[in-house]
Amino acid sequence: MIKAILVGACGKMGKNITECAAENDDIKIVAGVDKYNSGMAYPVFSDFSKIDLEADVIIDFSNPALLNELLEFAKSKKLPLVIATTGYNESQIKQIEAASKFIPIFFTFNMSLGVNLLCSLAKRAASILGDDFDIEIIEKHHNQKLDSPSGTAIMLANALNGVFNDKLKYEYDRHTKRAKRNKNEIGIHSVRGGTIVGEHDVIFAGRDEVITLSHAAHSKQVFAVGALRAAKFIATKPNGMYDMNDILKID
Repeated sequence: MIKAILVGACGKMGKNITECAAENDDIKIVAGVDKYNSGMAYPVFSDFSKIDLEADVIIDFSNPALLNELLEFAKSKKLPLVIATTGYNESQIKQIEAASKFIPIFFTFNMSLGVNLLCSLAKRAASILGDDFDIEIIEKHHNQKLDSPSGTAIMLANALNGVFNDKLKYEYDRHTKRAKRNKNEIGIHSVRGGTIVGEHDVIFAGRDEVITLSHAAHSKQVFAVGALRAAKFIATKPNGMYDMNDILKID
């Protein structure tokens, strides 16, 4: 059985992962890291230096502010790391990539298998439709989400842009200008409201026809299931960067 340390254990996602792990015979949460301890069934430490238990992997669903401590701890213990936190800037992503030279790191903007399939299908559609279709991305989340646009929207945009050799620019704020849509752009739009877990639409708008690829998450359980799957996948992998595409290839 794989033993995991869960960072952000007492948050909403931490509790979802804990519930899913309790129903899983292959992985067990043996410790958590969180500044709050809401009475979990395993010990929860306020910082990494206090952890005194053995583990096989770390699952992180916390906050970008903890990245330095997280990476240092993982490297010092030589533990594989699943990073599911969103909202990292470019500098922090480079930190993650640098750390992957010393430990295996699974990093993705979205832990849902369905979202990653959406990304693959969108890339396929873009390669077929070419530049005859305009691309717009709409993402919707609950009113408590801090970052905008979502990491998943950026992941989708980056994947689509790669099809066009990264020549497309991202347009986030169309209302500030009075001009026709630029052909070489991807529009990215954010909606925040209610308790929307996460919805993403990729729109291909051509002449007299529109193709829309969509994914909707109806609970946070889909991300918990993906995170546990990633933890089991990376627990025995060599140093390097991994993402959901690596899992999709072996299924």
